[in-house]
Amino acid sequence: MASKNIWNNIKSVFVVEDETLIKNEQSGEAVKNGKTTTVPRKTPSKNSPVIEQSSMGQQGKVTSKFIDVLLGAMEKSNLDGFDYLEYKQSLSSLAKMPMDEKTKFQSAFAMAQTMGATPQKLVDSATHYINVLKEEEHKFEKALANQVDGNIGNKREQITQLDSVIKEKAAQIKRLTEEITQHQQKIEGLENEISKSSVKVETTKNNFIASYNKLVAQIHSDVENMKEYLK
Repeated sequence: MASKNIWNNIKSVFVVEDETLIKNEQSGEAVKNGKTTTVPRKTPSKNSPVIEQSSMGQQGKVTSKFIDVLLGAMEKSNLDGFDYLEYKQSLSSLAKMPMDEKTKFQSAFAMAQTMGATPQKLVDSATHYINVLKEEEHKFEKALANQVDGNIGNKREQITQLDSVIKEKAAQIKRLTEEITQHQQKIEGLENEISKSSVKVETTKNNFIASYNKLVAQIHSDVENMKEYLK
């Protein structure tokens, strides 16, 4: 198993502890000790496991929360003896030495050989930790899927239900609007009939009165004549 000292320093072996450096890592620049320096980027090899970024276009960033979770999983699965992690610690100790990368790897391996390490053992143990991290990725994807189902999925279902209610109410509004239009048209028709009926009734009334007055006037005239002529 790895020594306690290695696990106390493992985070600094894999990630930059300077928070400002981490924040600017994505942009390719780092601000350290008041100076801006360029952080060299390496193109991942064809065998490097790469998790695709979200299709929503949001750029991810390294966080201590997830780094701690992943390194914790590696710690629980640490292999016995001198393996990739101890070799990584040796490489880290040579980080500030004026050597090229090849020399650093060879120098660290020279010490690793004294501990029984071989190139194949180091590669195999590194592959072991990659598989450990892949398992954490699967766990994360499962937990994320459950979160999506619990939060986003339920909200989408609510949206679907509300959309159905809106369509139903819109159909009701349309039907009621059509009924209101029909009632208004019927009211207009009845008002026209009332107007026509009123004119007809008034005409009938006036004709009756005119006829009545005509006859009554004639009778009054005859009465007057009879009184005068029939004595």
